[in-house]
Amino acid sequence: MKANSERVKGFDLRISCDAARQIRQHARASSKAEVCGVLIGSEEGSVTSVQASIPGANAVQGGSHVTFTQDTWEHIYRIKDSDYPEARIVGWYHSHPGFGVFLSDHDAFIHKNFFSAPRQVAWVYDPHSDEEGCFGWMGTKLERLPRIVLVDAKGGEGAGETGKPEPLLLGSDDSDADAKIELGSSPSEARAMLSAGITVLSYLCIMVLGFFLCWYFYPRYVLVPVDPRTGQILLNAPPELYNEGSNGMDGGNPNNPNKPGNPALPLANPTPAPHGLKGKP
Repeated sequence: MKANSERVKGFDLRISCDAARQIRQHARASSKAEVCGVLIGSEEGSVTSVQASIPGANAVQGGSHVTFTQDTWEHIYRIKDSDYPEARIVGWYHSHPGFGVFLSDHDAFIHKNFFSAPRQVAWVYDPHSDEEGCFGWMGTKLERLPRIVLVDAKGGEGAGETGKPEPLLLGSDDSDADAKIELGSSPSEARAMLSAGITVLSYLCIMVLGFFLCWYFYPRYVLVPVDPRTGQILLNAPPELYNEGSNGMDGGNPNNPNKPGNPALPLANPTPAPHGLKGKP
């Protein structure tokens, strides 16, 4: 750790919007465990600038602590040497999911042993409340910095000079867009109509099913013409006899053995009369 005589009384911190966004996105990806990484930038006079961040892969994560491992440092330096060869590590960041912005004893130990340079800082972000803050050396103490400057890399860009048109719905004109908005404004009405249609269709299906069941299981009676003398069915009877309720129908013969409710009677077997004589019935 650096000697106390090398501590500074105060300094300004500037962080780019891109670096702050990268930190927030990394922290929001883990809502229950802490994540960590390093801050990449430069030091000029009394100003520490943060231009980017490198996530700490393979760190030991816990609900209330995080630790840089050897694999984490190897990953960090590999990314730094390839993407930011001229920059420096000006601090570190970690998340506090759900318990605010502060430096715990474990956090202070990491900062004092791995980020002890006078202008190295510790950025803390709570993804649950979106609270964030930064800590640094103020003399011989680690304190929360009272002022942080957020720098927009696109600052100074004039309005209307980007050359980008207004976003439009692809494959549709303004009328189509208005129609889509109008249809989407009342989803409850569409759900009500769909529910009513399903109900009507269900009742129709039940009625049709009931009709076929009744037709199949309900007993059906067929009227057939019979001979009133013998009680035998007339196979060659004219069709009009099938539509009558008497005069040759079984309903007109009280002694018909085929009529429901009557006892079975023996069929008559008349003897043909001799030629020229009147036969007796």
